[in-house]
Amino acid sequence: MSNCKKELDKECVGGMSWLDDVVDSMCAPESYSKVFSKPLNNAPMPSLEELTEIVDRLKAALFPGYFGKSSIELESMRYHLAANLDSIYRMLAEQIRRGGCFTCAEFANDCHSCDIYSHDLAQRFVRMLPEIRQMLTSDVKAAFEGDPAAKTPGETVFCYPSIIAMLHHRIAHALYQLDVPLIPRIISEMAHSKTGIDIHPGAQIGEDFFIDHGTGVVIGETCIIGKGCRLYQSVTLGALSFPKDHNGTLIKGNPRHPILEDNVTVYAGATILGRVTIGSGSIIGGNVWLTHDVPSGSKIVQQKSTRPNEDERMLGTKAARS
Repeated sequence: MSNCKKELDKECVGGMSWLDDVVDSMCAPESYSKVFSKPLNNAPMPSLEELTEIVDRLKAALFPGYFGKSSIELESMRYHLAANLDSIYRMLAEQIRRGGCFTCAEFANDCHSCDIYSHDLAQRFVRMLPEIRQMLTSDVKAAFEGDPAAKTPGETVFCYPSIIAMLHHRIAHALYQLDVPLIPRIISEMAHSKTGIDIHPGAQIGEDFFIDHGTGVVIGETCIIGKGCRLYQSVTLGALSFPKDHNGTLIKGNPRHPILEDNVTVYAGATILGRVTIGSGSIIGGNVWLTHDVPSGSKIVQQKSTRPNEDERMLGTKAARS
């Protein structure tokens, strides 16, 4: 009998004691205290499935015919929209309540008012939908007019990651403005995982905004972006430093991300850090690293290196060897 077989037989004779050991270890307070979640009053966690359905319903409400049922007639539009918005309102109120119970920093003063408060926030959000649609319409226009490859505005709605990201962001930002806990971040992360575009729901983004290609773009919480701005892939609008209090804890919520004034273009790979202002009409070139203010109408590009490029070095090496 092999040694491995003998050891296996010993474990079988001992029954499932090894499993008891694992369970005991993982149930020890020092093991689970930092990973165990128990929302107030045992309220259920926010549901990703429900929130996905809410966003899908919102897409159908904001862009009828493009999302949801494509066979809606103008004569029945009011009926379909009213039924859809009623469902959105009720579903969203429940998810807001769950998010409040999850964070529960005195979300609604006391637990008894949570349900009423959640329904009020959901109603206030639904009232914001006409403005959200107007902003998204301007984003679609910017995408169509800013990309020579786009054949129709509808193509950008269906296909462009920028429009998907902005759909989620405009929704998430409206909820963020209402101080809805947790739910805005979940909605923004849905778009992040799908498009590779990471926009914090707190970022303030003006109309006519377009991200060309998009993958790898990061826009921080306290960014302020004016009208008519355009970003390319792998652009970072981030924080330069993270100040701490006297206890060494990060100070949250302070303005720490860039301000882009109207009609600023930032090309691929550029990184702009800190609470700096990029003046209106400026162009920031590809792969630029920028940590200072820029006046209006500026054009910032990388300095040309005085060193030979890689191809020249390789040619020089090959010539020396021959």
